[in-house]
Amino acid sequence: MTKEKRIPTLQLVLCAVFAALTAVCAQITIPIGAVPISLSLLPPLLCAALLSPRYAVLSMGVYLLMGLCGLPVFSGMSGGPGKLFGVTGGYIIGYIPCVWLASFLIHRTWKNMIGKCAAMALGVLVCYAFGTVWFMVIRGMDLMSTLSICVFPFLPFDAVKIILAAFLSGRLEKPLEKITESGR
Repeated sequence: MTKEKRIPTLQLVLCAVFAALTAVCAQITIPIGAVPISLSLLPPLLCAALLSPRYAVLSMGVYLLMGLCGLPVFSGMSGGPGKLFGVTGGYIIGYIPCVWLASFLIHRTWKNMIGKCAAMALGVLVCYAFGTVWFMVIRGMDLMSTLSICVFPFLPFDAVKIILAAFLSGRLEKPLEKITESGR
């Protein structure tokens, strides 16, 4: 097997792992209202740091497709078009531009801990933008009311997820490089 075939295979396996990990972490929730606090944003952030933008987007695309098909991968063991296109669906769909932007920035130049955190924070900001606009349109609410329900309560938790993902990615990069190099 040539080098060109092994690296994409590893990347595809990692895409599947991150899609599955996102599904598992989505079940770890604290219901606080219309939008529950969950760990579901942690795997996409880690995915963005460890995979190229193409594979990070593929991974989250697989996650969204699993949910769209009805698999119970979203919070509360839910799935289907009703959940994906419901009031919190914009946040789930926002994972795709979130991971693309964060991965793009991290793999360009933002490779240290602070750079990773900044890239992930910008990605989360994009996710918030998608979800907040979506929520506002569906609920017919104004911006400040929506932010107070859907964003402000989550900022401290998401800051912790960003720091944790940046730290974990630093710890996982070397072992993943060894796996990749051993196949050469």
